[in-house]
Amino acid sequence: MAAKIGCTAETLRRWVRQAEHDAGKRPGTTTDEAHRIKQLEREVRELRQANEILRKACANFAQAELDRRFKQ
Repeated sequence: MAAKIGCTAETLRRWVRQAEHDAGKRPGTTTDEAHRIKQLEREVRELRQANEILRKACANFAQAELDRRFKQ
């Protein structure tokens, strides 16, 4: 069957297993859940990067303020 549709037997097995997950016939992560997890992981990564930028900016501003006070 796999050869008829132009894929490997393993690919066809994975598609069937995923369809069973999506239909609730097999335990595991559904396609929608996997997409949502990927989206949330991306969001967490972006927020961590933003936090790091803000942390560094805050440290720079604090250091600049200390430098300004000591120069006066």
